Amino acid sequence: MKKLKIAIFTDVYLEVAGGIASSVRAQKKDFEALGHEVVLFCPGKSCNEKDVVVVPTHKKLHFNKAPVSLNPKKVQKFILKRYPEFDFDVVHVHYEASASLAGMLLAKRFKKPLIVTMHGREDSAIAVNVPHPFKNIVGVALNFLHGRYIPHLKKVKKDNYLATTLARARMWTLMVNHANFADVVITPSLHFKNKLTHYGVKKPIEIISNALNSDQRSPDFKVRKWDSKDYLKMIWNSRLSKEKRIMEFLKALNGFDNYEFHVFGDGNQLRSAEAYTKRHKMNVKFYGAVPRDKIMDKMKKCHLEVMTSYNFDNQPMTLIEAAFTGLPVFFCDADMKEVVPKGGYVFSAGPGIKEMHQALEKVFADPNTIEEMSKTMFEKHSVIMQEVWTKKLLKIYQDSIAAEVASKD
Repeated sequence: MKKLKIAIFTDVYLEVAGGIASSVRAQKKDFEALGHEVVLFCPGKSCNEKDVVVVPTHKKLHFNKAPVSLNPKKVQKFILKRYPEFDFDVVHVHYEASASLAGMLLAKRFKKPLIVTMHGREDSAIAVNVPHPFKNIVGVALNFLHGRYIPHLKKVKKDNYLATTLARARMWTLMVNHANFADVVITPSLHFKNKLTHYGVKKPIEIISNALNSDQRSPDFKVRKWDSKDYLKMIWNSRLSKEKRIMEFLKALNGFDNYEFHVFGDGNQLRSAEAYTKRHKMNVKFYGAVPRDKIMDKMKKCHLEVMTSYNFDNQPMTLIEAAFTGLPVFFCDADMKEVVPKGGYVFSAGPGIKEMHQALEKVFADPNTIEEMSKTMFEKHSVIMQEVWTKKLLKIYQDSIAAEVASKD
């Protein structure tokens, strides 16, 4: 197999804790372990990681605590000073902001195969995180900025499915045109592929699972067992932002006694969550953003992972980590059944506080279910084997390179 020189572009990597950054880092390590050369371009302050190039970045501007690069033209100019021939075999882009747009434009300029992974539901992000009077204004602004660099040939109109507001419709317009600029589109889940196709993505869409770091694939995990004389130990390992719905889960949990809830991560609801648990004297401990190894250590001691986003996530890294480590999970979005092996989860019949409380009642009433779910996780997690997805992604690279060469002949 020819050793490839791969350029990865992402706006979410440094100074950010989350599934996209974790998955990109794991893919980079896997490719390098196979002998391929990988150079990753992203915004940030500085970085000591090998072959990570920090592009020009705003000194004070951040979005959701993530660094923001300067405009795509300045990023391109910076990169071409260092790589004037841009001699990469393939370009893989993982986001929709400035640094990623620069990578897409460079791929087209130098006629390199362009692979774009669509990670997120930007329509839900704007609907949840932007205050009501400004949702449409922000949607218009983001479409305008994105449309300056990527042609918006497809316009998504407001409907009764997912584009239920003008702001949501505009974000679907951005996502669809972003995807259609690629040669090949990758999504982490079938349900997101179907949504993108529904709204007009015409390019080939492949399903590739998010990647796990090698330490997250460690065999050093055991079947969880819960004795009801002990606390039911639960863990939250996601952003504490509105779309993840930490407050709704805390309200559903309030009223139970025999539990410990360990919350890792930060975000725009951290202070509200801390205040709520303190006011109601809940047995919840907040750790903030901490290194992954510390989170994995705590996962070994817990009985249940909690993930309560609804109509937002496509394939949360927290659920993949849980599946590989034999940790049962709690969720309320039916799309997540695609991610977690059947029999390995507690499913709330709805996203409401009442439904989540009722689902928790069943767990507390039957402690043996924890062991049963954990065994199922270990038995069936191979459905998302990392080695399979890495080989599939490399084949997509190679096929795209071959197609680009053939088009030049």
